[in-house]
Amino acid sequence: LQNDSWGKQYSHALFKAMSHMLCIGYGQQAPEGMTDVWLTMLSMIVGATCYAMFIGHATALIQSLDSSRRQYQEKYKQVEQYMSFHKLPGDTRQRIHEYYEHRYQGKMFDEENILGELSEPLKEEIINFNCRNLVANMPLFANADPNFVTAMLTKLRFEVFQPGDFIIREGTVGKKMYFIQHGVVSILTKGNKETKLSDGSYFGEICLLTRGRRTASVRADTYCRLYSLSVDNFNEVLEEYPMMRRAFETVAMDRLDRIGEERAPGSAQPP
Repeated sequence: LQNDSWGKQYSHALFKAMSHMLCIGYGQQAPEGMTDVWLTMLSMIVGATCYAMFIGHATALIQSLDSSRRQYQEKYKQVEQYMSFHKLPGDTRQRIHEYYEHRYQGKMFDEENILGELSEPLKEEIINFNCRNLVANMPLFANADPNFVTAMLTKLRFEVFQPGDFIIREGTVGKKMYFIQHGVVSILTKGNKETKLSDGSYFGEICLLTRGRRTASVRADTYCRLYSLSVDNFNEVLEEYPMMRRAFETVAMDRLDRIGEERAPGSAQPP
């Protein structure tokens, strides 16, 4: 090519460069004329474009098969950037990582939006199915109106606590009650007496009616998956079912009297 025109020289140089960059060969026979060179380069461009489109579509298809996991990964990347920006200590970052792993288990759903798009019968059916074990183990709802129970369940909020977290602290004003979906908690009283509660148990229900202060602390011994019910939501439902308020108040007063006599406010179901 030393004695050829600059057009031929640059054409062959471009051809060799594209052959290496695109990793596409030109077969056993190298192009000879200018027409062959340009046609071969055109075919390499078309081949590389089709290859890139195939890889792109295949990647998008694989990601769409598990969109919830991809959404979780994108969310956690933001969390990592947030922790890095604020220079959080290593142990705190580890606890945050473990919290996300147990809270979302590698998948993330917009549950409120999903349930909000469903009809009321479907929404109630799903909520009742998810909380069926909780309702079966709650004496306060044993003889209650099914419509009232369903209305209560729609107010539940899912929460996760890590080992060592204090879910309730003694002396604070009670604003929530909790249902244990999975995990073990310890009820701690002033006498250093511990009582264990596990799956299907509940605690904190008396304060929904009395608005009193907690007489015991509750600590998570394992990773706990709980449902919480706030006092405001509880009272909101009771306004629609006024006859149920008397039943709940009677049960709460009986339990308070029994707790006072035993002098163990957190032994069974702490207020």
